Amino acid sequence: MALEIIGFPRSNFVRTVRMVAQEKGVPYEHIPAMPHSDEVKAINPLGLIPVMRHDGLELVESHAIAQYIDAAFEGPALVPTDPREAAPINRWISTVNTSVDQLLMRRYVVEYAFHKDADGNVVRDVIDKSVKRLPKMFALLEAGVAKGYLGGDAFTMADCFLMPILAAVQNFPEGKENFENCPNLKAYFARVSERPSFADTAS
Repeated sequence: MALEIIGFPRSNFVRTVRMVAQEKGVPYEHIPAMPHSDEVKAINPLGLIPVMRHDGLELVESHAIAQYIDAAFEGPALVPTDPREAAPINRWISTVNTSVDQLLMRRYVVEYAFHKDADGNVVRDVIDKSVKRLPKMFALLEAGVAKGYLGGDAFTMADCFLMPILAAVQNFPEGKENFENCPNLKAYFARVSERPSFADTAS
């Protein structure tokens, strides 16, 4: 059975696991499905995306799916096999999946995109609190990519988790302003944007 990645294509986590599969050179089928749809809940009762099927295995949680794809298939390792080299990469994956995602996606991008009043105006309560924290977060990421990639000088799984978030946050004014003030991050984003795994998963 071919690898199936199931989830809404605009989800940063769905895009991440698709990037991982493409970086590994693994053929896969992307099945678009919204969170909490019957197809998703058949695998993840919580209704969260992405979910995955492969050869009878059903799996949830983006990091678990990404790790499985990296380990189960031939191709370049996206996390170093040496524990000391893997440690900073895993640190950044955890940071992106928690602190970065919570601030930049859940409390900023998602609020802009989906939290609107009856007249269609953006409700800014959460956004206005979040933008005060953007400079510190962008400074963290600016330092994180100083060697060329997130946490080092080579492309890894950590970059697959960060890039979809950076793409999304630039669609809104405060995120774009903070991004533009980070030369390392701008150069990093331009460089990684040229990878087919990023370009081909834009939709």
